[in-house]
Amino acid sequence: MISLPIDTSVDFGADNGTAVISNIQPVIPTQIGDWNLVSRFILPVAYVEGAIGSLPSIPEIPDIPTDEVFGLGDLNYTGFLSPAKSGAVIWGVGPSLMFPSATDPLLGAEKWSLGPSAVILTQPKPWSLGLLGRHLWSVGGASDRADVNQTLLQPFVNYNLDNGWYLMTDPVVLANWQAAPGQRWSVPVGGGIGRMFKIGNQPLNARLRGYYNVERPSGAPEWSVNFSLAFLFPK
Repeated sequence: MISLPIDTSVDFGADNGTAVISNIQPVIPTQIGDWNLVSRFILPVAYVEGAIGSLPSIPEIPDIPTDEVFGLGDLNYTGFLSPAKSGAVIWGVGPSLMFPSATDPLLGAEKWSLGPSAVILTQPKPWSLGLLGRHLWSVGGASDRADVNQTLLQPFVNYNLDNGWYLMTDPVVLANWQAAPGQRWSVPVGGGIGRMFKIGNQPLNARLRGYYNVERPSGAPEWSVNFSLAFLFPK
């Protein structure tokens, strides 16, 4: 199934103001013999009021004086190779690459970065349980910006209810290993609700959730509210 989620996050509570980020993240599976290549792209469209860090495409807090900025962030591509015939446990591994596509230095790391990524998923009814992990190292880019050495972990848990409704949590935990001790981790806690439904013949998946960062670097957001709408295209 091809999916096109648009995930919008309002991050607030940071010293420098609020960030509004819409991630356009198409997921496209392609069968190659006995394997599937699942390609996932993430392109952020962001508005920020000041220098805000601890976001997936902006590991550090840029030392750049600025006012409000709107534009594109860094493009991320991840390719998961997984068996075409899946069992009780679905898994995939592959490379992840971050491209310095941001239209403003405040909205990206200005680095070329790459590293490994993996995902694992199981669905014992009525649950869906999984974990996505990624690590990126910078391999080039602007010499006056901090190197990228970042871990991302995203556990996801769904509890399915009737009529397409479900409860869920999918916090994005970040570790910036370039930062000083005590400033490395961003750990959100929270969750929300979602529903699978159709408008006409178009399947959709909508989710609303909120998170509080129980651990965060100075200058990072305290709270985030996320709404996502995914367009689903069965093959």
